[in-house]
Amino acid sequence: MKIGFDGKRAFQNQTGLGNYNRSLVTILSQYYPANQYILFAPKRTGLFDMSLLPNISGIYPQSLFYKTFPVLWRRTGISKQIAEAGLDIFHGVSNELPMSIEKIKVKKIVTVHDLIFERFPGTYHFDERYMHRWKIKRSCKTADTIIAISQQTKDDLVDIYHIPVDKISVCYQSCNPHFEQTMSEEQKALVKKRYQLPENYFLFVSSITARKNLIAVCKAIILLKDKLNIPLVVIGNGKKEKSEVKKLMQANGIAERLILLNDQPASKQQPFISGADFPAIYQQALAMIYPSFFEGFGLPILEAMWSGLPVICSNSSSMPEVAGTAALYFPPHNHELLSEYMLEIATNETLADILRAKGLQRAQNFSSKKYAKNIMEIYYKPVQ
Repeated sequence: MKIGFDGKRAFQNQTGLGNYNRSLVTILSQYYPANQYILFAPKRTGLFDMSLLPNISGIYPQSLFYKTFPVLWRRTGISKQIAEAGLDIFHGVSNELPMSIEKIKVKKIVTVHDLIFERFPGTYHFDERYMHRWKIKRSCKTADTIIAISQQTKDDLVDIYHIPVDKISVCYQSCNPHFEQTMSEEQKALVKKRYQLPENYFLFVSSITARKNLIAVCKAIILLKDKLNIPLVVIGNGKKEKSEVKKLMQANGIAERLILLNDQPASKQQPFISGADFPAIYQQALAMIYPSFFEGFGLPILEAMWSGLPVICSNSSSMPEVAGTAALYFPPHNHELLSEYMLEIATNETLADILRAKGLQRAQNFSSKKYAKNIMEIYYKPVQ
């Protein structure tokens, strides 16, 4: 088969949708090498190296007009090149399909990650909500099949947009296969030196926004400041909320316990930009803390479980779908309970070992092989 993807995120998004795009294409190319995989993207960058994957190629804007206005190319101009490529399937991996694709004889699939903008409208501008809503509704109507990355997302599509249940398939994602590998002591030591990591640390991986709730972790650390001197390492960036948490930690005299890796010079280098160093950072942490108010999936939880890392996460939305019984759960507003769990993980090695073992066992449900198989079953499924 010849399968095309909306590849913008693979080349331009360092986290989130970019990780989903890169992992999906890489895993399919490895487990189903007989297929051809084509990324349609406004431009190619060093964020995704296709050179080692001979069955993956890219198609980009050709005319000066669309090179100058890549947003228009992705929305409309892309359709002509999709038709010319002779695809069997086109997969919109980030909540949308191009306009006019309904006129092309190709199987159309769209992945919808979440409807967070509907559940937390106050965190989005009106025009953002309108555009997200328009894109997803139109794409769900156009698609032959909709992939929801969790049961939570499927339920939201049915409850909020009244999408027919039988048009939606839940397909849990995997993560970058690098997280399934144990890093050598030499690799870990090199990464620890590169980022000046402390001997012990908790880990938070996410963009720093109000929904991601980093402030709850900071409040928990403040409660523990006289009991536990273990810093928090953060992979992720932000603006307003980032400034707020820095000020909060400074006001409580423990600014040094918040380590923002994105502020370090090493974050500008390729091993950080591509995420190549992340498995070694994960595998040296005490625990992953994921306090988000709402997620469509919660990929860092899965990455942590593959890394043999205990998980402490909030009990909302899709997160229990991912972690199962392999995590300590807390309501996202309850930083007091979070602080208790952090202290327990740091002082109770038996509990930490139990969570590590449970996490590794749970992660097998989201293996790359299972993920590729589930996606291919959807690709081959006859159109209703």
